[in-house]
Amino acid sequence: MTEHGFEETLSPHLYFDREHNTEAAKILPGEYYATGREMVLVTVLGSCVCACIRDKVSGIGGMNHFMLPDSGQDRGNPLGESARYGIYAMEILINQLLKMGAKRSNFEAKVFGGGSVLRGFTVANVGERNAEFVLQFLKTEKIAVAAQDLLDIYPRKVYYFPSTGLVRVKKLKHVHNDTIFNRETEYKTRLHYSKLEGDVELFG
Repeated sequence: MTEHGFEETLSPHLYFDREHNTEAAKILPGEYYATGREMVLVTVLGSCVCACIRDKVSGIGGMNHFMLPDSGQDRGNPLGESARYGIYAMEILINQLLKMGAKRSNFEAKVFGGGSVLRGFTVANVGERNAEFVLQFLKTEKIAVAAQDLLDIYPRKVYYFPSTGLVRVKKLKHVHNDTIFNRETEYKTRLHYSKLEGDVELFG
């Protein structure tokens, strides 16, 4: 429990961030985290996107990290059937913030990612579809986008401080290992083999 009420995560990875001298939560593909405490939420994005949403008044905020599955019939249409995965990722975060006491009228969003960084992903324009989806979703929901850093060719490391709204983004121009590629490729495979129908746990 926090002073703002219930705090819920999906697969939390908590640690102490020495660089920022604060508690941190690492968000992996398909996960989210919401908090009312002073801490930093950290994720690394390739073609995935993350939405950082907070109540500007209370400081209750959170981050998700998701990708639209590569559905053949949806190519060229980022708001096709596969968008249900993105809608789920956005709504589960928004609903959690509201449950913790955030007010929708105070929401602001900052969005990042959607890079063309994964080998074999360029044909489907996965990053571009993810970026277009998240902006369209926020526009439809009338949530103001206070900042964005989307597309490009580099992976990004994002540090989000919900209590203040501050975001630090590092472009990873010299990635010497395949961690990001492997993580997102494995996540993409899981999405591909998940069923869109029914009460499936989309990001379990």
